[in-house]
Amino acid sequence: MIIGAGFGGIAAADALLKAGFDDIVILEKASSSGGVWRDNSYPGCACDVPAPLYSLSFALNPDWSRRYPPHGEILAYLRGYAEKTGIRVRYDAEVASAVWADGSWGISLVGGEILQADVLIPAVGQLSRPSIPALPGIESFNGVAVHTAHWTPEVPIDGKRIAVIGTGASAIQLVPSIAGKAAHITVFQRTAPWTVPKPDRRYGRLRRAANRRIPALMKLSRLATWGLTLVPGAALAGNRPVNALVRGYSWAQRRWQVRDPELRAKVTPDEPIGCKRLLFTNAWLPALARPDVALVTEKIIAVTPDGVRTADGTDHPCDTLIYGTGFAATEFLAPMRITGRDGTLLADVWSEGAHAYLGLAVPGFPNMFLVYGPNTNTGNTSVIYFHEAQARWIAQAVRRVAAGDILDVRREVAAAYDSEIQSRLSTSVWTACQSWYRTAAGRIVTNWPGSAREYARRTADLNPADFLPRGGTGG
Repeated sequence: MIIGAGFGGIAAADALLKAGFDDIVILEKASSSGGVWRDNSYPGCACDVPAPLYSLSFALNPDWSRRYPPHGEILAYLRGYAEKTGIRVRYDAEVASAVWADGSWGISLVGGEILQADVLIPAVGQLSRPSIPALPGIESFNGVAVHTAHWTPEVPIDGKRIAVIGTGASAIQLVPSIAGKAAHITVFQRTAPWTVPKPDRRYGRLRRAANRRIPALMKLSRLATWGLTLVPGAALAGNRPVNALVRGYSWAQRRWQVRDPELRAKVTPDEPIGCKRLLFTNAWLPALARPDVALVTEKIIAVTPDGVRTADGTDHPCDTLIYGTGFAATEFLAPMRITGRDGTLLADVWSEGAHAYLGLAVPGFPNMFLVYGPNTNTGNTSVIYFHEAQARWIAQAVRRVAAGDILDVRREVAAAYDSEIQSRLSTSVWTACQSWYRTAAGRIVTNWPGSAREYARRTADLNPADFLPRGGTGG
């Protein structure tokens, strides 16, 4: 049983089908598939990883309209592949809890129905639960308030006074797309993000026709795109010349696109590059420079019935309040209640931060294999590459389960792995600031410290010695 019909769930189901398993069902709490690409439909929503790489390697798409495709194309691509391969998805099936007992998982849906499964594969992702700040007065706002991940076409924009809280990946796409339609936009910034120009381009009719006629061209494009991701990867890894190059590129963009010295000072980051997500955009800074857009850096202290109040005592009136405040990325699998051997709650095991062997397996939770689990996010390339590596490993695990094994990773193996990962992360740039990569206590629970190739290598072959003997104890 797979939970979640986004890229991770589809990749896992595909790998299992190809391995010869056909008793597979994806449980999806929504009424349609697509994961984040279903949930995020705000104006300007698009991929910030080039399409040749943000694709399943075994299902390259010749018909992308541009290098960084809009969300609608990605959603159609994912859904189309799932339909073509016959992956079974049960919609409107939200999982409330799962309990390991008598050698299988009992999965309770919201509404009370209980399902049984030999294997549980949560693929709910790290960016599935929107985060809204706990601001005083938030319930008193008289206008329309919405998180970018809960967007609907009915959100009032045209001619309205808009307040946007946050300057992350969603906001930098949204604001340029609604500027000029709204009467005025006030953007509230806590910290300035690092941005670099987005090397986007349209893929014309001839390019798409050539891709269809000569599929090898898509593989070549994917390889070239992979090579380009090595540049920001090297910068994040601490390569000083490359880091300086990327910082210089960002500096030049600010000098070129922001003429006002006061605004340029506001949009100049004061944190190390890479400690938060590096953002690719050509439109963000010009949008902030518009006369009908204001950037506010004062701390928000309250939401009022008519707008937002900042620490300097200023009231900023608005008709529509938009939260571009990201996701509860560190709260893996919440709000599901997962119970393993001997009544152990996963929430208790993860009380000081989520962890899993290879991001895939947790001691005491047999036959449960995670997709996009702890420390499997990537800071510079396509997360789909990681999903595919996880899916291949999971197919090996399910083969062993089908042969009669109960796979429960050894505690000492998982502990040694976690110690290694946290040690490597402790010297990374991600420790330099607070971000969605870290818990409130500072533990980095989302990101992988090495290269994508290293992760693929380490998950290429399941090692039976990493697990308790057949059946383990308490199975």
